[in-house]
Amino acid sequence: MPVRQMPRLLGLACLFALVAPVAASAITAEVARTCDAAAAKAFPPKQVGNPAAGSAKGSAKERRDYFNKCVANNGKVDDAPADAPKDSKSTK
Repeated sequence: MPVRQMPRLLGLACLFALVAPVAASAITAEVARTCDAAAAKAFPPKQVGNPAAGSAKGSAKERRDYFNKCVANNGKVDDAPADAPKDSKSTK
């Protein structure tokens, strides 16, 4: 590669670096705290020596998905029970 093309290549590299879009944005600490508390409530952690504390429901992937869904909704999650009816109409 000739030396005279080096400034042109460096200039193009800098231009591409400045023009590249920034896709990711950081979440705020408040949203992270809210979602962490919601995830801990939905998937309570086990306590050593206390078999009644915590639950075995949910895997690490489910907890992570729950947290990511909360972050995507800006800290708002709907904690409707899975067995609850979707509509409030009563059948006669």
